[in-house]
Amino acid sequence: MTETKIVVFKGKDIRKTIHNNEWWFSIVDIIEVLTGSDRPRKYWNDLKKNLLTEGYSELSAKIGQLKLRSADGKSYQTDCANTETMFRIIQSIPSPKAEPFKLWLARVGYERVKEIEDPELGTKRTRALYKAKGYSDDWIEKRMRGIAIREELTDEWQQRGVKEEKEYAILTAEISKATFGLTPSQYKKVKGLERENLRDHMNDLELIFSMLGEASTTEITRSKNPLGFGENKQAALQGGAVAGKARKDLEEKSGKKVVSKQNYLQQPQNKKLLQGNNG
Repeated sequence: MTETKIVVFKGKDIRKTIHNNEWWFSIVDIIEVLTGSDRPRKYWNDLKKNLLTEGYSELSAKIGQLKLRSADGKSYQTDCANTETMFRIIQSIPSPKAEPFKLWLARVGYERVKEIEDPELGTKRTRALYKAKGYSDDWIEKRMRGIAIREELTDEWQQRGVKEEKEYAILTAEISKATFGLTPSQYKKVKGLERENLRDHMNDLELIFSMLGEASTTEITRSKNPLGFGENKQAALQGGAVAGKARKDLEEKSGKKVVSKQNYLQQPQNKKLLQGNNG
């Protein structure tokens, strides 16, 4: 099954996935963004017929059905196309958003191809984005290390039979609850966040304890070799408990809570920067 990722253009979600070492995008998602239609599938079916009538039969050969995760959490076969084919489809859609969307699509599609050829580019680009948003070098170092620790953990889960995105979310929530006493969704409410990435709004200590919880879970997982979701859930609870114990100990000795209501969006200039970077 392909892994569904979400990118955002002007506040609208667009699903994408890697296929043949390049990004393929959901056609109906892009049509909905460009047209504002409440029936994007019908719009796409009609457009596809028109394109075939106009002699663009080679276009249909470049459209593939890939399994993408839908809003209900299930995966369905969805018409998708790579960046090049999407450009041709966009040309047939009258929309004032077409030109800015083409620029956005070219950037999003290009980045992944280059990162496959040179994975270090992805790390450099992430660092540059955080720097542009105003984060300090020290914070960026912690955030990047946290990303690496997270990837190590998810690799271990995958090798031990955890496959579904829902299972990853549950395991992550168990670590967070054991570490901070809050699930990620509860944590976001404390910080007044909605769709933003929680860890992008953590302070140094919060990032450190997040890393400790996931690094501890990775170590326990490697040591005990749990198999399947149920056994990995126990390892997640134990790993989170290690970080939770350390957090409580620090809070007792310092007299201060680790969990903070502060977040990066509370600074108006940073909110504008984040909105700009989201499209």
